[in-house]
Amino acid sequence: MSSTFPEQKEAAKELRMLTKRMPSFRALFNESIHAIPQLLSHPSEGKFEDGIDPELQEDIITTLLNLSIHDNNKKLVAETLMVIPLLMEALQSGTIQTRSNAAAALFTLSALESNKALIGKSGALKPLIALLDEGHPLAMKDVASAIFNLCITHENKARIVRDGAVRTILKKIANSVHVDELLAILAMISSHPKAVEEMGELGGVSCLLRVIRETNCSRNKENCIAVLHTICLNDRTKWKEIREEENTYGTISELANNGTSRAKRKASGILDRLNRSVNLTHTA
Repeated sequence: MSSTFPEQKEAAKELRMLTKRMPSFRALFNESIHAIPQLLSHPSEGKFEDGIDPELQEDIITTLLNLSIHDNNKKLVAETLMVIPLLMEALQSGTIQTRSNAAAALFTLSALESNKALIGKSGALKPLIALLDEGHPLAMKDVASAIFNLCITHENKARIVRDGAVRTILKKIANSVHVDELLAILAMISSHPKAVEEMGELGGVSCLLRVIRETNCSRNKENCIAVLHTICLNDRTKWKEIREEENTYGTISELANNGTSRAKRKASGILDRLNRSVNLTHTA
């Protein structure tokens, strides 16, 4: 990797194949703190005017992905100074395979709690959301998985909301793109007040009600009704829209009767709230 450019390319390709095929080879990198910096330092020195050679970049990023699969490597890989900036750069400027593999590497690294914080602080959520917004089919699953894992920590929920995730996710769900994964993220970030506020402002209620009506997936119905329950608790102005939906289609009572146990609980909670508000109005 410290030799001439053609030899660098050959070495990177070889490392990619060895780390893919041999778990024992992945483990060797944990035995030397210099191995990963050596893998990364020279190609970044020999950039072309418009960036690193695409093939070389793909081989290096994929090697990092392969290395990060090994549990004992996760901390070492993420804490090597060049790694996360290099993955962030690859999310934005690589071939679609490179970008997808960079997202997959962030996903595997984020399995470790300390890495979630490290990746979030580094600013990696913003390029992940941009790639999600771009919507390339090859990258979507890896990107959504990485975002989901990172959003388990409260600090990263705040970051992802600030970086515009709610708008992007609702747009994708409305277009029926990776609905399962994106609803799970939406349910995860709905514990953040700003996320709930944005969902209300960006037409989230009608979008989620439509998914409940149209999907046969009980998990998706459950995530939708959980988010709607949170919106209901925080924003009285959405009750009218939900009540109209219930009067027209019986969407909420259908879930209260036939959903998963959690969906039944959330749907019943919404119905109670709607009924109480009607009774209060009549009393008033």
